Amino acid sequence: MNLLAKTLQGLEDVLAEELKALGAKRIKVLKRAVEFEGDKTLLYRANLELRTAIRILMPIKTFRVRHESALYSKIKSIDWTSYMGLKETFAIDATIHSPYFNHSKYVALKSKDAIADQFREKFDRRPNVNIINPSLRINIHINDDNCIVSLDSSGDSLHRRAYRQEKVEAPINEVLAAGMILLSGWKRDCLFMDAMCGSGTLAIEAALYAYNIPPQWQRDYFCFKKWRDFDPQLWASIRATAESNFRKHEFPILASDLDFKAVRITERNILTADIEGKIEVERKKFEKVEPPQQKGILMLNPPYDERLAIKDIKAFYSEIGDKLKNSFAGYEAWIISSNLPALKSIGLRPSRKISLYNGTLECKFLKFEMYDGSKKTNRKPREDHAPEA
Repeated sequence: MNLLAKTLQGLEDVLAEELKALGAKRIKVLKRAVEFEGDKTLLYRANLELRTAIRILMPIKTFRVRHESALYSKIKSIDWTSYMGLKETFAIDATIHSPYFNHSKYVALKSKDAIADQFREKFDRRPNVNIINPSLRINIHINDDNCIVSLDSSGDSLHRRAYRQEKVEAPINEVLAAGMILLSGWKRDCLFMDAMCGSGTLAIEAALYAYNIPPQWQRDYFCFKKWRDFDPQLWASIRATAESNFRKHEFPILASDLDFKAVRITERNILTADIEGKIEVERKKFEKVEPPQQKGILMLNPPYDERLAIKDIKAFYSEIGDKLKNSFAGYEAWIISSNLPALKSIGLRPSRKISLYNGTLECKFLKFEMYDGSKKTNRKPREDHAPEA
């Protein structure tokens, strides 16, 4: 079957590699999405195991459309009785990038009317809409005059891992955190540290990856489990195989923050993720952190002076740079921020720059190689941009 995995801009190639590892065929990288082919087993595994996917869609119809009447008739021409019955519920999500349609909610409404009218004509009754927990979630995507109608196998966005029960202000998206870890090239062969941990998302995603625990291990709800062809035995087998592939991890995963509340929230989220004992958490100001003298990766998501205001953001980032130079010899340091002037205040030359988005904020994800002693280089940093469709 043809499938589509949605993701965040800048993570398309990472997602494609994840799909390749799962055995997907005919992989095609698009903008904020990856097309691929696979069977029901792959559909289930993609929802459970992909770390950088937002949702997994199964396209069922593609057509050209420029008018609301044509949209209505095309949606109505699909045999919806093959996907749901009168006692089941449905919901429609629409995304629009088109000069012919202005409002996604209106497209969703016209599509809902078409489906409801088809049932009324056949049975004199219609299934109900349930936007929270539907039996069938339908995705309508219109780009220019090209419309793709898909069944959403995920339901809730896959960035909702079920472990983050509490959060601090301006938390990082779980999919973005997992993507940053994979982009760093961390081979799970050294220490991992987040010394500005906030809600603990980066450290928890690192631990799930390190121990080979699927990111959706704690999640029970997926839309495909309500589909008519859902195979509970296959799903149980996939989960059993995934559990047998959990691995040991011998290197520390460290999380710290100066805020008492952040530390408490991180500890509670670790418990919810069922990875107690796999992450060491402490309250400590970044300037006071003394990292173990061994090879390691430090990953930071500092305030950008956007949603979290800092009195002197440039001085704050300058202190980060000083701490890196004085205490993190032998480490790779990765920092994400949308504040480019502040990033320059770090005072170090990055060896790699990657363009990513944290919500609507365009960010740079920078790698700094902290050598033992001083090391001068004229090498320009490598910059990776989000792939185009």
